[in-house]
Amino acid sequence: SLPSHSPSFSSPLSQFARVWIPDADEVWKSAELTKNYKHGDSTLHLTLEDGMVSTGGEEEGGLHNILSFAEDPADIEHKLDDKTKNLPHLRNPDILVGENDLTALSYLHEPAVLHNLKVRFTDSKLIYTYCGIVLVAINPYENLPIYGSDIINAYSGQNMGDMDPHIFAVAEEAYKQMARDERNQSIIVSGESGAGKTVSAKYAMRYFATVSGAATEANVEEKVLASNPIMEAIGNAKTTRNDNSSRFGKYIEIGFDKHFRIIGANMRTYLLEKSRVVFQADEERNYHIFYQLCASSHLPEFKNLKLGSADVFHCTNQGRNPVIDGVDDAKEMCTTQHAFSLLGINELNQKGLFQVLAAILHLGNVEIKDRDSDSSIIPPNNRHLMVFCELMGVTYQDMSHWLCHKKLKTAQETYIKPIPRLQASNARDALAKHIYAKVFNWIVDHVNKSLRATVKQHSFIGVLDIYGFETFEINSFEQFCINYANEKLQQQFNMHVFKLEQEEYLKEQIPWTLIDFYDNQPCINLIEAKMGVLDLLDEECKMPKGSDDSWAQKLYNTHLKTCSLFEKPRMSNKAFIIQHFADKVQYQCDGFLEKNKDTVNEEQINVLKASKLDLLVELFQDEEKVTSPTGTAPGGRTRLSVKPKEIRSGASSKEHKKTVGCQFRNSLAMLMETLNATTPHYVRCIKPNDLKFPFTFDPKRAVQQLRACGVLETIRISAAGFPSRWTYQEFFSRYRVLMKQKDVLSDRRLTCRNVLEKLVQDQDKYQFGKTKIFFRAGQVAYLEKLRADKLRKACVRIQKTIRCWLVRKKYLRKKHAAITIQRYTRGHQARCLVKYMRRTLAAITIQKFQRMCVQRKLYLQKQAAALVMQTILRAYMARQKYQGLLRNHKAVFIQKHVRGWLARQRYKRSLRAIVYLQCCIRRMKAKKELKKLKIEARSVEHFKKLNVGMENKIMQLQRKLDEQAKDNRVTSERLNSLETSHAVESEKLKVEVSKLKGIEEEAKNNANRVTSLLEELERLRKELTTTQKEKKTIEDWATKYRDEMEKMVAELKQQNGLLKTEKDDLNRMIKEQSQQMTEKMTRALVEETQQLESDLNEERSRYQNLLTEHLRLEERYDDLKEEITLSVSVPKPGHRRTDSTHSSNGSECTYNSEFAESEESSRHGEDVTRGMDTSLTLKLQKRVTELEQEKSSLRNELENKEEQFQRARVRDDEEHKKSRGAELEYESLKRQELDSENKKLKHDLTAMRQSLLGNAGAGAGAPGSPPYKVLMDQLNSSCEELEVRKEEVLILRSQLVSQKEAMQHKETMTEPVHYAEDVHKMKDSGAITQAYLGLKETNRSPRFLRKPLEANELLNPDRLLPTSPLSLSLSLSLSLSLSQDLMEQLEKQDKTIRKLKKQLKVFSKKIGEMGGKEGDTISPGQMVEETVRPVNIPRREKDFQGMLEYKKEDELKLVKNLILELKPRGVAVNLIPGLPAYILFMCLRHADYVNDDQKVRTLLTSTINSIKKILKKRGDDFETVSFWLSNTCRFLHCLKQYSGDESFMKHNTPKQNDHCLSNFDLAEYRQVLSDLAIQIYQQLIKCMESILQPMIVSGMLEHETIQGVSGVKPTGLRKRTSSIADEGTYTLESILRQLSAFHSTMCQHGTDPELIKQVVKQQFYIIGAVTLNNLLLRKDMCSWSKGMQIRYNVSQLEEWLRDKSLMLCGAKETLEPLIQAAQLLQVKKKTDEDAEAICSMCNSLSTSQIVKVLNLYTPVNEFEERVSVTFIRTIQTRLRDRCETPQLLMDTKIIYPVTFPFNPSSLALETIQIPGSLNLAFLTRV
Repeated sequence: SLPSHSPSFSSPLSQFARVWIPDADEVWKSAELTKNYKHGDSTLHLTLEDGMVSTGGEEEGGLHNILSFAEDPADIEHKLDDKTKNLPHLRNPDILVGENDLTALSYLHEPAVLHNLKVRFTDSKLIYTYCGIVLVAINPYENLPIYGSDIINAYSGQNMGDMDPHIFAVAEEAYKQMARDERNQSIIVSGESGAGKTVSAKYAMRYFATVSGAATEANVEEKVLASNPIMEAIGNAKTTRNDNSSRFGKYIEIGFDKHFRIIGANMRTYLLEKSRVVFQADEERNYHIFYQLCASSHLPEFKNLKLGSADVFHCTNQGRNPVIDGVDDAKEMCTTQHAFSLLGINELNQKGLFQVLAAILHLGNVEIKDRDSDSSIIPPNNRHLMVFCELMGVTYQDMSHWLCHKKLKTAQETYIKPIPRLQASNARDALAKHIYAKVFNWIVDHVNKSLRATVKQHSFIGVLDIYGFETFEINSFEQFCINYANEKLQQQFNMHVFKLEQEEYLKEQIPWTLIDFYDNQPCINLIEAKMGVLDLLDEECKMPKGSDDSWAQKLYNTHLKTCSLFEKPRMSNKAFIIQHFADKVQYQCDGFLEKNKDTVNEEQINVLKASKLDLLVELFQDEEKVTSPTGTAPGGRTRLSVKPKEIRSGASSKEHKKTVGCQFRNSLAMLMETLNATTPHYVRCIKPNDLKFPFTFDPKRAVQQLRACGVLETIRISAAGFPSRWTYQEFFSRYRVLMKQKDVLSDRRLTCRNVLEKLVQDQDKYQFGKTKIFFRAGQVAYLEKLRADKLRKACVRIQKTIRCWLVRKKYLRKKHAAITIQRYTRGHQARCLVKYMRRTLAAITIQKFQRMCVQRKLYLQKQAAALVMQTILRAYMARQKYQGLLRNHKAVFIQKHVRGWLARQRYKRSLRAIVYLQCCIRRMKAKKELKKLKIEARSVEHFKKLNVGMENKIMQLQRKLDEQAKDNRVTSERLNSLETSHAVESEKLKVEVSKLKGIEEEAKNNANRVTSLLEELERLRKELTTTQKEKKTIEDWATKYRDEMEKMVAELKQQNGLLKTEKDDLNRMIKEQSQQMTEKMTRALVEETQQLESDLNEERSRYQNLLTEHLRLEERYDDLKEEITLSVSVPKPGHRRTDSTHSSNGSECTYNSEFAESEESSRHGEDVTRGMDTSLTLKLQKRVTELEQEKSSLRNELENKEEQFQRARVRDDEEHKKSRGAELEYESLKRQELDSENKKLKHDLTAMRQSLLGNAGAGAGAPGSPPYKVLMDQLNSSCEELEVRKEEVLILRSQLVSQKEAMQHKETMTEPVHYAEDVHKMKDSGAITQAYLGLKETNRSPRFLRKPLEANELLNPDRLLPTSPLSLSLSLSLSLSLSQDLMEQLEKQDKTIRKLKKQLKVFSKKIGEMGGKEGDTISPGQMVEETVRPVNIPRREKDFQGMLEYKKEDELKLVKNLILELKPRGVAVNLIPGLPAYILFMCLRHADYVNDDQKVRTLLTSTINSIKKILKKRGDDFETVSFWLSNTCRFLHCLKQYSGDESFMKHNTPKQNDHCLSNFDLAEYRQVLSDLAIQIYQQLIKCMESILQPMIVSGMLEHETIQGVSGVKPTGLRKRTSSIADEGTYTLESILRQLSAFHSTMCQHGTDPELIKQVVKQQFYIIGAVTLNNLLLRKDMCSWSKGMQIRYNVSQLEEWLRDKSLMLCGAKETLEPLIQAAQLLQVKKKTDEDAEAICSMCNSLSTSQIVKVLNLYTPVNEFEERVSVTFIRTIQTRLRDRCETPQLLMDTKIIYPVTFPFNPSSLALETIQIPGSLNLAFLTRV
């Protein structure tokens, strides 16, 4: 029914409210109200949400609801019950659907639980769900990758509410409570067959074994897992519901010691179904072991069993389906045999077991026939019975007799009575079941023996795997016992839930009101109380003539009227009904008595006891003492067997006759006593469907099991009180939106109280506890509705504002765009207009010129035509004119000549007439004048006058004559020219006349030709017409041909285009292929490079893992050695036990012995000098002063010599070049000799090692053994050779002295290499040879130690084996310049002064005792053997060589002060980075300089062991580990930088090159130091991980970096940190601060930058992996808002990387999976395009991780949407072809392989100063 609602609701069922209504198919169906419900309404108007029509159904209280349909089929009217008026259940808000804990639901009822489980199972693929204290596990029928070791590690140490529901979470809670509360725990796994109980129990045990670890060498978890194949073979069978159904219950106690490590286990079994041995239903099988035996019958070891196919035997063929798909019984048999062997069951016992089991199969085939109505007989020589007797070792006659007879005992005598065939068959089956039960118990006993703890058990965790509530169509005695057990378990469960609820209320000080819950004690009383069902059954079994009918009548008479839980069926008198907590069950009485008695023929047992088979005798030897095993009656479906916890040896004969019901009741009481003494944890397994389909949910079957397993009862109990519980902080965070600013106070509790009083008026709907607020059912939904409404209003307001802003912004953008568009449009239009005008003008121009061209062309054509016509016409006219002119000319010519002749005739006539007249006139005048002149001449005056006149006239006439003469000349000239021109013209005229005559003739000819031309013209016209026709034809053909050619050309062009396209395509394809090939080759090269890099990294990782394992084994070895030392004897006083490795122990012993020797010598010195007087002390002080002065003078002289040496070096370079060729030959000779010597020495060493390794054993290194002899021989020979070489060295020294005297003419000494030139110039070649041989042998001598070596040192690969480089050749000794001589003298002087200093201390102490003052300590001086006169020169600072000298006895002090007692946080913080490494190397340089191989070896060994020791002691301190990682790397770099190897000397200064090691090759020690650095690096990562691990989840996931983005959802009963108290919350700032602290510490310690990058990369990998793993296991974290939080946090980490300049170190790439997971939470997840985008985006996530995130995606607010199943399937389909590992979680234990790139130091060794805080005053700078 609907829980009461707050009055704040306007109406509980208003319009659009969503409810659940009953449905026959889906049990419950969702619907929505279409009209408001008013109080008193009898119907509800609903519409189904899925549009389907509901068929009605039965509601929870057995009341029927009537549904009537309106016009729309989806609209229905739901009629309420008239009596109860119960309203339908309300649906929860969508954001609460799919919660991890069902108690987090606001409305707690059956449909809400069913829907939540269905959504989680089918949509999210989540099989685990909490229901309060119960874990509901739904069988997925599919293997899921959620049980690996990575998942176990993820759940280990976590609180139960922090992670998603899982069987591992329950196991972790049980383990944690056992360790915290010191109380035993139990995990109760229940469910029906096929629900997955056994698998859940197995995973719980695997979890315990993994997280706790076994305390013994033999792993108990492996043994328990090895017992699984055996128990499944003998106790599991195929049923219609399950192919591997457990047919018995078991309770496994896993024992732990006081450190909570597994030490053993014990198994108790219950309710073995023995009837399956002789009877199986259809489609079922017998126990697996029988089919395994039949499948292996062809093997030689099973030939004697005489088995065959399973179809042959009656015990295995009744189900008619002897094969299980996918199961090979023969292979399973091999697994079973192997498991027997692992558990210590030998082959003889295995053979006996298989014989007994095979005999059972043969016994089932024994045929019994009727002899008569009261007796039966077995046919003689029955083959199966004979085989049975042969295998069991019994007689055929006895067994065949007692199978058909029984013995009756009376008070006086005993009768043997034959029995009918039916009874005989039942007795045979009972014997088979009895034998199988014995075998089962024997195997269980042996399993327990192998799992038994060898030490005392401190606590245990029990895992109970037992049947759930069962109800079938026909229920018998077996179902009665099972349901009785479940009633007891349910009672215990109810009381535990009720107790937890009461404790919670009392803890929070909530007023306790009695919660009415179902108490099944009346039902239990009905079964087990006096005169109960079991009591009456036992009583009826004791009756001689008791029967099932009479027992039923007793039940009716006793309980029918007195107990409401007992009913009688209407149609049957042989059945009864009991109202159990889960359901009513009707039991059939037939077979109850026989199954309860479980009788077996005692004589048959006696026959078996007399068997020759030892195993069979062992099975039945304690038959008298053991509680009688149970069997089955003939018609029973199942038979039960009880395996008691322990057996009392003194059991009475009455106990032997206990009924099955009595035994079961006792064992159940024992189990309940055990469970009540522990803290229970409940796992309820649900079978989702009967067809075993993966992730298919059948609501009917699920709700049956939910009712039967008590989950709904838990819900009902929770819903009766205050089911919803919030902490004040959670409530404030979730409903802060409902508060006003003035309501928010500093006190969260007061704030929540004030807000709730305003929101919920009815104060009964909530209660305030100490830390939580308790709400009644439905109140959270109401608050969620208020919150959603407030958020919706806020969203609307935000949307309004944002939409206004967006619209205005859009409007402004549009306005701006419109203006821009207008501007551009107008500009475009203007440009178009201008373009149009230009085009128009251009068109006009073009038209003009085109028209002009056309007109001109036309004009030219016309002009040409006109010209032609004019030419013809003009020619014609010209000819006509010419002819006319010619005629006119001729006529004129004729007329001219005629007229000229006529004119001349007329002229002549006129002229004659005129001349005649003139002559007449002139004659007349002359006659008159003459008369006058005659008269005048007669006068003189007249003559005179005439004379005067005559003179003038004569003069005039003379002048006139002259002028006329002149004119005549001009005229004549003119006439001449005229005559000439006239002659020319006349000639022209003559020519023209001749031409005209020719033209005339031609004209005549042309006139004749015109006719011929006209004829020719006519002919040409005809030809022209013909030609035009032909032309037209040719033009038509040409047009046609042109068209065809154009078509052909077009086709050719098209083909050419296609060819070009194909060519382009081919070229493109070739280019693409070449590009692809290039890319492919590049990709292949990159892949190959990546593969090589990955292989290299894997190899590095493997090697570094081996180093880690080696270190772990070393520590384990030390621990074991300490335990052995402590267990064998008590350490003696003065003995110091170390925790370092074996090598360090040896070195410590050496140091102790040396230290003791030094102490002893000092004590001896005190004794000797005790009696000396103080005057000697004063003399010694004076001598020391003199030696100091000598020392200073020698130093000054040394400095002068070194300056001269530098000047001489430059002068001698040229001379050195000349002798270099000979020197190279000499050096090659030396190299060959030294190589041969090295090979010989290595060969000798290898022979010694092989000799030692070949005879390795207990006494391999003892005196007298062959290796010891070989070693001693080698050492003796080396010692002898050493003495000889010492003499040769002395001879060489004398020769060098003479050579030095010969070279005194030089002012300075040259370099050692220049001595080779002088040596070559020496005439005494014998001396050179002798010197060379002596030096060669001297170089060999340091290979051998001055003391006998132990065999383990020779076998140690890290031994120092100094090679013989060129620097150890002749040039070494020949380079003893005067400066080196002075250095030797200084060293000797230092030794002398140290000795004197010791004596001086003794004398000073003695003087102090006598009352005198103690003399001041004099600094060590140096002394030479002969007196050197001090040189009076100014003193200056000495140039040091970068070496530190220490005494042998000070090595312990050096290691102690510099390594063991050096505190990085105190003294070392102000030091030069890497100063300890520099100091150690400078000490090492001095040991190398003095050619002391033992000192080099002991210093390196003690350094390595001391670093290991300090790391073992303070390995959890990050600063210490970081400090020594930095110094170890610096020491390693120094060994490389000064090794003399050219590859490491590139960046050295000349001075640094002079400081290179000269005598020893320390390459092997470099490898040892590299391995040590790797171990320190791994220790640093572990230390860093232990610090970061608690911060990561809280800081990266849980803490809200962006406040208010993600709201807290209801979490139900499983609150976070429910198991332990809150230790404080870490934030992202905490992580960043810690990272900065790590970084600053490493930088302060001088760690290499490349190494810092690798550390940061590892840090970020751990952060990303842990965060992603928790995200994948926490449904509450998979939301959109959490994705935004994660991305913000990642951006902060990236910002930190930028600040530290570490973006290129690869750290960001390690966060890529986390980044993609956060993006996946935020991207859109609806369409196929979204799926494609997700697939391309999430390339760093595996398919399982992507699907997991999508399945876990949970909306926090109502506005978000869930991911649909179809979308997830689309993603899976698209990612199907990905090649990747199926692992879900990232491996957080991965440590990237570390490399140490060479990083040379620019620091000069000679400049290093040692601070006094290190207490290293005993070191001397050299």
